[in-house]
Amino acid sequence: MTGARRVIALVLLGGVFVMEGYDINAMALAVPRLDAALGLKASSFGLVFTALLVGIGISGATIAPLGDRVGRRPLIVFGCLVVALATLATAAATSVTEFFFLRLVTGLAMGAALPNVSALSAELAPPRLRATIMAVVSAGIPLGLAVAGIFAPQVIAVSGWHGLFIVPGLLAAALALALGYILAAGPPEADAKIPPSASKVPQFELFRAPWLLPFAVFALLLSVNALNLYYLNSWLPTVLPLANFSLDEAARISGVVQLAGIVIGIAASVGIDRWRPTPTLMAMFAAMVAAFGVIALSGSDTSLWTWLLMVGVGGSSAGAMVLPALCAYLFSPRQLSSAIGMGVLVARISAFIGPLLGQFLIAANAGPHAFFLVAALPAAVCVIACLALPAALKVRSRIEATV
Repeated sequence: MTGARRVIALVLLGGVFVMEGYDINAMALAVPRLDAALGLKASSFGLVFTALLVGIGISGATIAPLGDRVGRRPLIVFGCLVVALATLATAAATSVTEFFFLRLVTGLAMGAALPNVSALSAELAPPRLRATIMAVVSAGIPLGLAVAGIFAPQVIAVSGWHGLFIVPGLLAAALALALGYILAAGPPEADAKIPPSASKVPQFELFRAPWLLPFAVFALLLSVNALNLYYLNSWLPTVLPLANFSLDEAARISGVVQLAGIVIGIAASVGIDRWRPTPTLMAMFAAMVAAFGVIALSGSDTSLWTWLLMVGVGGSSAGAMVLPALCAYLFSPRQLSSAIGMGVLVARISAFIGPLLGQFLIAANAGPHAFFLVAALPAAVCVIACLALPAALKVRSRIEATV
């Protein structure tokens, strides 16, 4: 692939993450408006948020790893096409059951595509910039979340809540066509430094020595951060009005904090590439703990809370950017789709708790301060988990040294 074609491919792969981020936030932004439009209560949407995660987890573990054998392009293009159809259909949903089914289908399609998008971005990136390139591509997630939140009032003014799903649906269709043309066919190249797997199911080697430790650390960080990511992004537009923010203010703040997440994520990825992964990630998660703690102890203040949410919620989105990039240092290229796909499955099992936990707190009238205090706990767990990262990073280098 030529240099120019490689750059175009990376931009389009970033567009897939933009589509995912927009799609995730679309549901969260629509929910507070569906009571007036369709008579559907916000507290009934916990399982709808979870449906997306179920689909991503199942497909990420069972379908996405096929990309390591048949190539990335078929999984990415097919996934984008199905996301387009399911998301456009969501704009016509009228019941909680319909929303649940369509979000499940959307999740299944995303789960097939996203691990292969991350893996392919690592394969296209220069080795010395691998984490940075992967993080920049993954920055599409918070960028999509931000665009959805910032422009939600204008989209809704033109086409109602339906427009929140029409926009990402059309974007997914356009990406499928463009990626089908630009991406090369064929499976990824093997890594000569790592012996090939003898297992017919390559995912299983991640659960055996010597790969168990790096996968366990990777999956723990990814899963706990995913719990927080979906907890916060699913309910932020609903929780902030409880602290006397307007619906439009809540939508815009949910977008602004994602822009901060992009800055945090890129800075953290540079720290991983040029400095050390462990202190970089520990500092990011510790800042999240502090931000949520201050919010929980302070009165409702639009300016103060916006800045703190930029660190807290933005940090969670940054984690979703940089943790897949960390995978490129933990595993060989032929393991990337399998590692990311299985990591996605484990992460989504944990992330299921996030929307349901938020639903429980809202139904119990716990209030916004308690909501954000709870968000500090997963971030604290990630700080502790980072202590095992140095040992996990040594596994791959030790294996390469013996080959």
